[in-house]
Amino acid sequence: MDFSKAKSEEDFNKAHTKAFINEIQHLLSPEEAKLISLNDVKQMIKSNAETYVGMKVIPIEKIIGSEGRYNDFDNRFFPKSTHLKNRWQHVDEAALNDITLPPIKVYEIAGLYFVRDGNHRVSVAKARGTEFIDAEVVSLQSEIKLKKADSLKEIQKQIINYEKRVFYSETCFGDITDYWCLDFSSPGRYDVIYNHILTHKYYMNLNKETEVTMEEAIKSWFFNVYFPLVSIIREKYILRNFPGRTLGDLYVWTVRYWDDLKKKFGDNISMDKAVTDFKKHYKIPVYKRILNRIKCIILRRAMTDANNDMPGL
Repeated sequence: MDFSKAKSEEDFNKAHTKAFINEIQHLLSPEEAKLISLNDVKQMIKSNAETYVGMKVIPIEKIIGSEGRYNDFDNRFFPKSTHLKNRWQHVDEAALNDITLPPIKVYEIAGLYFVRDGNHRVSVAKARGTEFIDAEVVSLQSEIKLKKADSLKEIQKQIINYEKRVFYSETCFGDITDYWCLDFSSPGRYDVIYNHILTHKYYMNLNKETEVTMEEAIKSWFFNVYFPLVSIIREKYILRNFPGRTLGDLYVWTVRYWDDLKKKFGDNISMDKAVTDFKKHYKIPVYKRILNRIKCIILRRAMTDANNDMPGL
């Protein structure tokens, strides 16, 4: 076996082992070790328009995901499966022998890159510490600029923060209501709230000679719809059944549930009744809470034991 072949096999084994360790370290949060899917980001940003940019030299660290091979590599582009070995080693051997390979193909969205073709080349480049790579770039339209992220959860958080800034800035919601903690755990919710306010404004304008202003509509919606509903949600401790969620999330879900009840049983369903019924319908049984807690304890112990038994790299 020649030097480059032996070295490429060693390089793959190291990269594959790092992927395995990464998965062990994220047993309690496996999503955080997954390579980000382009489609998941596109769905959150709602980007469809494409522009062909052409050939560019792009920074490797800004390549954070893949269009189609996101299950084959971890979030640092280390190979997760041995079936990638032959192709990965061929690419690594080319790098060891200074053989120039064709440029990779990527999508750019919000300032970050996702691989269309060349996942193995990116994986090898990251494993070797390469800083830049030649790429053929297609740009997807987006108003937001994202910072480098290691998981879809981090991307999601950036998008939600952006949407909140836009919503508060364009509506002056915080200045009008003095409420700065309208928060959500999923993107797209601020558009839902804006539509709720517009619907509330429409009904306020019925049979009125003078048009209700947006400021009046926001204030009325907040004090007569949102605040009373989330107050009931607080009183009934519903958030305890939804770890990681917010009062804003519960407001949106409860309103939808309330609308469904009205369609089935008529408009006489009260807000309090809707919240109470929502809690009963989605309440997590006690035995499931206990089982979830036991699973967490077992996984923590397994992760600790794996780290203790892992040989130094």
